Amino acid sequence: MTDREPVSIQEDSQPYLKIEQLTKKFGDFVALQEISLDVYEGEFICFLGPSGCGKTTLLRCIAGLDIQTHGRVVQAEIDISKLPPTVRDFGIVFQSYALFPNLTVRKNLAYGLENRRMPKEAIATRVGELLDLVGLVGQDVKYPAQLSGGEQQRVALARALATAPGLLLLDEPLSALDAKVRSYLRHEVKELQQRLGVTTIMVTHDQEEALTMADRVVVMDQGIISQVGSPIEIYRAPETKFVADFIGTMNFLPGVMLESQRCRVGQIEFENLRRVGNPLPGDSITLCIRPEELLLQDDEIQADNMIVAQVKSVEFLGASYQVTFSSRDLDSRTMIADLSPKLFSEHDIRVGMELNLILPADRIHVFRST
Repeated sequence: MTDREPVSIQEDSQPYLKIEQLTKKFGDFVALQEISLDVYEGEFICFLGPSGCGKTTLLRCIAGLDIQTHGRVVQAEIDISKLPPTVRDFGIVFQSYALFPNLTVRKNLAYGLENRRMPKEAIATRVGELLDLVGLVGQDVKYPAQLSGGEQQRVALARALATAPGLLLLDEPLSALDAKVRSYLRHEVKELQQRLGVTTIMVTHDQEEALTMADRVVVMDQGIISQVGSPIEIYRAPETKFVADFIGTMNFLPGVMLESQRCRVGQIEFENLRRVGNPLPGDSITLCIRPEELLLQDDEIQADNMIVAQVKSVEFLGASYQVTFSSRDLDSRTMIADLSPKLFSEHDIRVGMELNLILPADRIHVFRST
């Protein structure tokens, strides 16, 4: 998750971009339903969700490439809902880069500036600034086919920034790159955005990208917003079972709600629960806890929310071990735990051995089953 300081938002700040009750239909299909969102100046926002959730459609409505069926888009206090893309104040980078293959890097960067009829001297100066900005000085006479995927993406980013737009839109800009280049460019794009202070919205289905790059993450599912929050809030305090399942890895255990802070899973009653949604006593629920939140207790000391579990399998993942447990206390349901090599070694964990697992009450999430 990102370790940079999030953009500071004053209580009386006005949103730079305001999406109000936006709905988009394609025939009878509702792609977006009553979307409302405020984006503040200088923020880096990620629209995150599975394929078909509506995140790209929402980005296209902001850009004017698709026109909403209902609702408004307001940018810098101007209603741009019905304006064509050509007069909206944004730059955009597509997944496919969309560079002109028959133009050099310099000509690609100059294209939008020439359309605005800027003087040649000003264009030359601006292109030089852009090449320096994205680290492509000396590459300006090459054609896109002569560049690596990462270099092409830098050209696309520089072109989107050429006119100094108030809003930068990124549509899965890193998805076509290999893992190492993608990781490097994540940091590069984030650093560039922070240096320029340009308000940025990025669409991605990659949760790692969203968690490492965004000031706030907008999690979407089936055309609606499921949750908006900082990366840490989204990860540590999911508001729905969908968000809990989509972000990171989670153990899910079915059970029944007993009281406001108590539930039963299998033979065990879990108590002092703090992160309970809206289930009522008697409701079927799902208890959730992340693999890294499980604690090991290998002596006979009794503790709240402790179960006896048997090691079923072990996988070495490099930085950690993933251990699968099964517990008779939970009617033989399984859970996984992520353990550090140090902890794994200290407990001398082997397949078949039994251990006491503690599920800390303040790390458990409870959602009503649907």
